[in-house]
Formats: sequence, structure tokens, C-alpha cells
Amino acid sequence: MDESPEPTDSRTADGSNDGSDGGELGVGIAIGVAVGTAVGVVTDDIGLWLPIGVALGVALGAGLNAHE
Repeated sequence: MDESPEPTDSRTADGSNDGSDGGELGVGIAIGVAVGTAVGVVTDDIGLWLPIGVALGVALGAGLNAHE
């Protein structure tokens, strides 16, 4: 009954800490929002480019987070 919940920090499969705080995803999203907004303003279609920028930012952030 006294089982502790699974850790939500940045632990690897073997339980060791990889030293990452998980900020890479946030950085990727911020870059994606900035790029998507800039392209949207230039093309006068921010409604299309902002979500595309966010999606690309999530992919970028996940890629940055996938270091070994």
C-alpha cells in the first residue's frame, strides 16, 4: 500500500538521472511559435503558419531531447 508513484523527473529506463530538466521541448515550441508567427505575418496567413510553427517546434524540441 505504500508504493511511491513513478518519478516524473528526467530519469532513464535504468533509473539514473540523465541530467536534463526537460526544457528542450519548451525551447523548441518557443522557436516554432516565433518562426510560425514571422512566416504568418509575411504571408498574411498567421492562422495557418502559427500551428505549423508549433508542430515543427514540438518536433524540434523532441529531437533536441533525444540526446544520448
